Amino acid sequence: MTIRIIAVGTLKESFYESAVAEYVKRLGKYAKVEIIQIKESTPEREATDIATKIKGYTILLDINGVPTTSPALAKLIQDTMMTKSTITFLIGGSNGVGSNLDNLVENKISFGAITLPHQLFRVVLVEQIYRAFTIIGNEKYHK
Repeated sequence: MTIRIIAVGTLKESFYESAVAEYVKRLGKYAKVEIIQIKESTPEREATDIATKIKGYTILLDINGVPTTSPALAKLIQDTMMTKSTITFLIGGSNGVGSNLDNLVENKISFGAITLPHQLFRVVLVEQIYRAFTIIGNEKYHK
């Protein structure tokens, strides 16, 4: 299984980099993880750049997406693993994503209506993916 995270922008703070690296390391037990950073630009240009990197089952993280829970994300990942070898998560830029991505994503999910800095959201995403794999494996991490 390969988990790909395509995110607009770079991690600028070392503590965010460290947190992401820790969860990527933990995820190594379950999946190969690839993080692709897209240069910040206009939503349409970012979407064009993202589109060239998409592989496998694609999930857009979108505040207007279907609200999800950790167990629901685990089920989505588990169900997808039965038919796909790659899951790609997309994090758009601060101005959203261009509409030219609509045809390329299979799912849009939301982690809630709060606004998080994109760097922090990347940490939250990799932690939730790690949590999902521990749920799938019936491990103690998820309470």
